[in-house]
Formats: sequence, structure tokens, C-alpha cells
Amino acid sequence: MEFLDKIYKRWNTLDPRVRLVVEQLVQKIPLSKAVRNVPFLQKMVDEEFAKLLQKVDQPNPHLEDIPSFLELPNEGLASTLVLTSLAKLALSEQQRWSDGYASGAVYHGDPDHIQLLNKVYSLFSQTNPLHTDLWPSITKFEAEIVAMTAKMLGSEWTDDSICGSVSSGGTESILLAMKVYRDWAREERGIENPEMIVPITAHAAFDKASQFLGMRKVMVPVDDEYQASVVAIRKAVNKNTAVIVASAPSFPHGIIDPIPDLASLASERGINLHVDACIGGFVLPWLRDEYAFPPFDFALKGVTSISVDTHKFGYASKGSSVILYRGKNLRHYQYFVTTDWPGGLYASPTLAGSRSGALIAQCWAAMVAMGQEGYRSAALKIADTARSIKEGISHIPHLRVLGQPLFIIAFASDTLDIFSIMGAMTEKGWSLNGLHRPDCVHICITLRHTQAGVAERFLRDLEDAVFQVEKNPQRQAGMAPIYGMASSIPARGLVGELLKRYLDSLYKN
Repeated sequence: MEFLDKIYKRWNTLDPRVRLVVEQLVQKIPLSKAVRNVPFLQKMVDEEFAKLLQKVDQPNPHLEDIPSFLELPNEGLASTLVLTSLAKLALSEQQRWSDGYASGAVYHGDPDHIQLLNKVYSLFSQTNPLHTDLWPSITKFEAEIVAMTAKMLGSEWTDDSICGSVSSGGTESILLAMKVYRDWAREERGIENPEMIVPITAHAAFDKASQFLGMRKVMVPVDDEYQASVVAIRKAVNKNTAVIVASAPSFPHGIIDPIPDLASLASERGINLHVDACIGGFVLPWLRDEYAFPPFDFALKGVTSISVDTHKFGYASKGSSVILYRGKNLRHYQYFVTTDWPGGLYASPTLAGSRSGALIAQCWAAMVAMGQEGYRSAALKIADTARSIKEGISHIPHLRVLGQPLFIIAFASDTLDIFSIMGAMTEKGWSLNGLHRPDCVHICITLRHTQAGVAERFLRDLEDAVFQVEKNPQRQAGMAPIYGMASSIPARGLVGELLKRYLDSLYKN
């Protein structure tokens, strides 16, 4: 974006204190407000964004594969036509993830496992746990999912006070936990404006919770190993602190925060500690004996809640997650009840009213079909594959692995544009995650990557991608222009506006 290059070409020459002030200002001023009364600036912004989005905004590849409907058809389509069209789409999108080209996304993917989940869904497709009188089976499934997950995350813990609910995904689990701590702090501590202390590597869902709940988020840095800084968190705790957040592991770099130290701090100060184990909760418990890492779960008395996604390494279908609390008193702050509605008495445990009982049944089926040995075997395969990939990356010139991850491997380059490398990998069929602060790329290892030859193919392609970028440093592909621009612009409002326009482009017919 040329006009931004002009604005920021001297950015790095400014005094750091000046840059900090400018960054704080531009983050608080929405782009739309800044340019609303400046037509020529609005036009310039529109034109530049259009150019940038054109590089990544490609026509939907399925526009010709299936009829498009901008209004309801006069007559419903025959079920055979609907199923044939959808089967064609599904098959066309299957190869990349089934062959292990995607970071995360599909965590199991074995045909027999998929067939089991599909059959379970068909059996319970009409169920809704809101109507417990009609479908008490779903209540049974949910209670047992919570119990099995709590036991898995309790180490030697035998108390039955750990409780929770099944939610629609990690974001909802995190939203629910932060709502609990906001309301707990107001009710039990008289804190008018409760705060959460959140490491910068914590999931973006905590930003969403902050915005949705009107709860201030106090950001703290990580250390050189990308772990949350206990020193910084201790300094950040104040009279308004309701909860400290930790990750096991963090989504960006796959690093487990120093949870024992944070649990001690939380206990000492009489506040809560939420562990976001959305991505690691069904992997870490099965690696305790083979890999040395500190406890992260309810074995630590200072841990008061844990979020863990059953639809990731729990191998259930999207979307299901579990939110667990130390004690029913905390869970009560999660519930919604109303007693004066003309529609009758109404109570729901999570954000949703009606929920898919079929997804809950699928989750239960996945867990009992896997069993302890199934989860242990899968976790060990994943960790072994990740170790091979991590070692392979460390031997590729220009690349370095960030920290000491177990199964999410982030890598960066001090000499080449890492997003151009990601773009070259995209051209080879890989779907990887671009990250900022620092600029890097990660791959989340799943069972798809443990297939024969996948790790070797990844390392060969990555080495070739580095070679391509080394030969032609200006070459960019895929999302590289977006990520490169976003990492270099201090005006985060501009980046946010770009992301909104990118989301708009996804709704085009």
C-alpha cells in the first residue's frame, strides 16, 4: 500500500516513546471515524484496500459445481440432486486435509471414525437438550462428557466437586468462564469493574470476551521462551483483578505457561486462575510419563477453571467443547435463569438456548470409542511426529523454531520474509497459520500428519520454499501480502478495517 509506505517510511527512525504514543492513539480511533469527513482520504483508503484484497480475493471455486440460489427455488429440489451436488463438493475439498496438508483443522480424519460420528448424528439429529423430558439421553451424554473430561484433567484428584458444561466450542467456553469471573467478582468481592490478566499469547477469544462482556483485559508480556511472565503478572494484579489466564499450550507458539507458579500466585491473592487447554487438554494428559512438563490442571489447587475442546484432539465433530469449574458455586454464575417471563420459567446452562443434541451424542461416542489407550496412542504419535518436524526445521537454513514446543511448532526467519515462505508453501498445497509479534508461521500437528511420508513431505516442501524465497525475495503469494502489511503498520485500526473488508468479500455470491 503505497500511501501507507509514505506515511510510515520514517517510522523506525522515530523515538520509541513517540511511537508508543502514536500506536496508542491510532488503536483508539476507528478508521471510519478518522476519515468520515475527509472524502479524498476515504477514496484513497478504498482504492488501496481494493488493490490489496484483489491479490487474495479469488472467485469461489465451486460457483460452477452446484446451482446458486439467491432466493428460494419455486419448488424444492429432489433429495437425490441435493445429495449428489453436496457429495461432489465434499469430495473436491477432501484431499488436502485428508492427505495431511493442513495445520490443525481436521484432527482425526480416519474414515471409520468419521463414519461412526455420522451414524451417531443421524440417530440423534432431532434432539435438543433444552427439552430434557423428551431427550433425557442427551442429558446423560453431557453429564458423562463433563465427568470423563474432569477426571482426565484431575491427575490424582479424587474430589467430585469439579463440574462444568458442554459448549459449542472453545470461544464459548472462554466467554462463559470470563462471564463467571466478572459476575463472581461483582457479587462476592464487590468489584465494580472486574479485570482479567491475559498474556499476549492467549487466544483471541479473550479479546472477544473482553469486548462482549465489557470486562477490562490487562495484557502482560511473555519471556524469551514465549511463556507468560510471572513477574509481569504479579505486578499487574490489583484490587480489580478477578482472574488470571494461562495457556496449556498457547495457540501461537505451542508453549505451556508456568501454570504452577501462576496457581500459587492466584491462591496467594485469593483470585481465580483459568487455564485455556482448548488445544492441549486431550493431548497433554497422555504425555506426562514420556515428556517432562509441569502440572497444568486441577491437580494444582489454584486452578479454578479449564476450557478444553472436545472437537479438536477429543476427536468429536465441530463444534463442542467443555468448560470445567472447581465447584458448583462458580458454575452457577454461568447459568441464565428468568422467573417472570410470560413464556414460563426459563433456564439454560450456556449462551445458547436450543443446542444440538446430536453433537453432544457424537462427542460422547467419540470419547468412549477412543478410550484412554486410544487417546494415549494418538498423543504419542503426534508428539513423535512433531519432534521429527521440529528437528527437521532446525536444520533448514534461515529458519529457527520458537521456544520448546510439543506439538504446535512455530518457526521464524531472521533473514527472509517468513510470510513469503508461507505463500510458497500455500502454492504447494499447504495450509499453515501466519502469526505476528513476532512474525512467524506455525503448523499444528494432528493425526493427519502422522501418516507415512507426511512429515518428510512437509520438510522437503519447506526447504524448497525457503530456497525459492532466497532466490527471489520479492516474490509473494497467498496471504503473504496481507500478513506482511499487517505486521508493519502500527495503525491497528487500518488492519482491522482491512480484515472487516476481507470478511465482507467472503459473503459475495
